[in-house]
Amino acid sequence: MGESSDMRHPPVIERSVLITGCSSGIGREAAMRLRTRGWRVFATARKPADLDALRAAGFEAIELDLTSDESVARAFEQTLQAAGGRLGALVNNAGYGQPGAMEDLTRDALRRQFEANFFGPLDLTRRCIPVFRRQGYGRIVNVSSVVGRLALPFLGAYSASKFALAAASAAMRMELRGSGVAVSLVEPGPIETSFSDNAMAAGQAHMRPGISVFDRLYRDQIRQMETGAYRQSPFRRPPEAVATRIIHALESPRPRRRYRITLLAHLGAFMARFAPDGLLDFALAGRYPAGR
Repeated sequence: MGESSDMRHPPVIERSVLITGCSSGIGREAAMRLRTRGWRVFATARKPADLDALRAAGFEAIELDLTSDESVARAFEQTLQAAGGRLGALVNNAGYGQPGAMEDLTRDALRRQFEANFFGPLDLTRRCIPVFRRQGYGRIVNVSSVVGRLALPFLGAYSASKFALAAASAAMRMELRGSGVAVSLVEPGPIETSFSDNAMAAGQAHMRPGISVFDRLYRDQIRQMETGAYRQSPFRRPPEAVATRIIHALESPRPRRRYRITLLAHLGAFMARFAPDGLLDFALAGRYPAGR
């Protein structure tokens, strides 16, 4: 039986979902909206204060640190036990952006970026897939980014992790063909979340102001993040815009392979497909000073 038939007539629609990164932003908004639509939501967070806030809001909160193998295994088992051995969907939303020139990032910084944005989500996903296969139904939604299509200077580590997530999503989608399990990739552009604040914390730890040849650029970027200048982009959309696409990917009988959110995400996909590398280099790096 082909993939489209499986999606039109799933044997069981289990309306329970495990969502990572629900402390704020996209994850929190998706959790709230899905709950109002009748889904049983298992909402994860890493910090105790965020878990307490989720429980106070009425969610079944699960502690999850994607950089820890033990935490991923424990969170999955806790979710599956609470759900009675069944699970309808997984939304891999948690992650962060590590800024900095590639030459300035240590192996540890790169490893942590991939643990949070790629290895952790894939480990959690591989644990869910056997459950979905047994049911003959399941949805996997991976939240990527427009920079998973276009590599940005000084966000190379983050871009690389999202490129990897996009490649893995495509491979899984083909491997799961005919199983009743659908895989969708969500590619937002700028969204009004705490992403910039988290990136600033990661950047201050690894961008090496005062040492790098990009010292002036780093200081300017840190100042913009501290003053909130990054939040003033006219292209930014609220997290609700992403949550709406996640809901479609979970509930539609024919979920899309990719969901692009914001004008910049659509433009980025177009440029990645049709623009020559030289033009992309000029468009994306032209406003940055060369490091000498």
